[in-house]
Amino acid sequence: MENIISYIQNSPKTTPVKAYIWEKEPVDFPGCRVFQGLGCKLVFGQWETVRQTLDSQKERIIHSIIECDRRQSAVPLLDIKTLSARIEPGAVIREGVTVEAGAVIMMGAVINIGAFVGEGTMIDMGAVLGGRATVGKYCHIGAGAVLAGVIEPASATPVTVEDRVLVGANAVILEGVRVGAEAVVAAGAVVTRDVPPGAVVAGCPAKFLKWKDEKTAGKTGLTDGLR
Repeated sequence: MENIISYIQNSPKTTPVKAYIWEKEPVDFPGCRVFQGLGCKLVFGQWETVRQTLDSQKERIIHSIIECDRRQSAVPLLDIKTLSARIEPGAVIREGVTVEAGAVIMMGAVINIGAFVGEGTMIDMGAVLGGRATVGKYCHIGAGAVLAGVIEPASATPVTVEDRVLVGANAVILEGVRVGAEAVVAAGAVVTRDVPPGAVVAGCPAKFLKWKDEKTAGKTGLTDGLR
């Protein structure tokens, strides 16, 4: 935990931008990556660096368009190009997250620094894994579900979801809770205390309903073809 806090505290705060430049005359952008075309440039760099050039060389520029999707950002996004997982468009995964082979991260999912997603697990649309949340192997975290993060306060215990757990849509699991292997958390449940392995819980706050049986297993089974 202290490593994560130190990383965020000491990381350079960046505001990367992408600038489309239509020139009257050639303009240099020192300290930036520039892709040159006929009278046009595509520039990648820090805003303050790009802005200084735009201001000092404005007579030489016909028009410019600036794209900016963050401000003073402390943690960059995870480089997902080499992951052995399926990451769908619109997922937000910050650096410092571990995503194991065969995992699936669906559109709009948000996974914060220090979180762990196990092999074969699906994080469904719009689900949120807070800082340091841990999800084991072959789980399904339903659409809109929230696993509370514990970057702050630093003393808090993170959420832990063990292997082969199903968490229903829009369920919330509070900090410090451990959900045992093979358990089922019903849609919309708010889990405030540990869930035993193989238990089925529901409600707000979540309460024990029964032990997982063959009927429940049939309704909550995972589909390998989606992974």
